[in-house]
Amino acid sequence: MGNVLFKIEVNGNLEKALGKMKREFKKGNILNEIKKKSFYEKPSEKKRRKKREAKRKMQKKLAELS
Repeated sequence: MGNVLFKIEVNGNLEKALGKMKREFKKGNILNEIKKKSFYEKPSEKKRRKKREAKRKMQKKLAELS
């Protein structure tokens, strides 16, 4: 996971700035990366997860074509 840098101008409205920060986090999948790296994943589990993700992605593409 690389460093992510984004600039948010507060201009007195902290709630709006926090909302913008949360959207940027979701857009960059930062929270998902943190969750994945918060515990050790065995290589066999990693392969299994990647296969599941690839299968889901392929099914999604096929559904779009149909």
